[in-house]
Amino acid sequence: MTVYFIGAGPGAADLITVRGARTLAAAPVCLYAGSLVPREMLAECPADARLVDTSGLDLDQITAEFVRAHEAGQDVARLHSGDPSVFSAVAEQMRRLDAAGIPYEVVPGVPAFAAAAAALKRELTVPTVGQTVILTRIAQQATPMPPGEDLATLGRSGALLVLHLATRYARRVAEELLPHYGADCPVAVVAMASRPDELILRGTLADIAGQVEDAGLVRTAVIVVGRTLGAEQFRDSHLYSPERDRHAC
Repeated sequence: MTVYFIGAGPGAADLITVRGARTLAAAPVCLYAGSLVPREMLAECPADARLVDTSGLDLDQITAEFVRAHEAGQDVARLHSGDPSVFSAVAEQMRRLDAAGIPYEVVPGVPAFAAAAAALKRELTVPTVGQTVILTRIAQQATPMPPGEDLATLGRSGALLVLHLATRYARRVAEELLPHYGADCPVAVVAMASRPDELILRGTLADIAGQVEDAGLVRTAVIVVGRTLGAEQFRDSHLYSPERDRHAC
């Protein structure tokens, strides 16, 4: 058997990859986070599949489900929202599987930041304006940030920042970034990206916190900060330039 960590995408049921959907449709056991994975996606599972909502389980209980399926010789589809490579808590599950000698594979999915960019209709890397995107979060009581990864340090780069799990602290984010980006720096908050209840807030570091508080947003959103969000006057890329030698190796 194999445990398949599948990126379920940002929320819309049709944003799972073809490979993810096929894997899900063939697995007799599916573990999913009920608070994040849309119920419609579970329709892809076999009619007799064992469905386990992990939103109320701890790591030991989730590992026990893996072991149970392993002993029964049953593949497991482990659905995670977004893409498993970022803020998914997959690493600790993989470590448990390694210790138990249970094989696993990863099927990538559409990450939340990509869905947010699509909703905003923006390219996050714009020639001469910004070519770097930093995916990060902020320190909370449960999980502190490693040294050197605080907002003040990251903000000195001037790169476009995408903050996960930080909407509840929007005012703190704005205050810490304002000295590095300026009060007029464009900011967008995208909540429930790709879902029917998607909400987009646009503003600047000077006013975005108030918008977030007025909207009552506390979770399932990303904050995007950077000059590329408002870039209009920029040089065309070299990729499609008429001056590019398309016969060069």
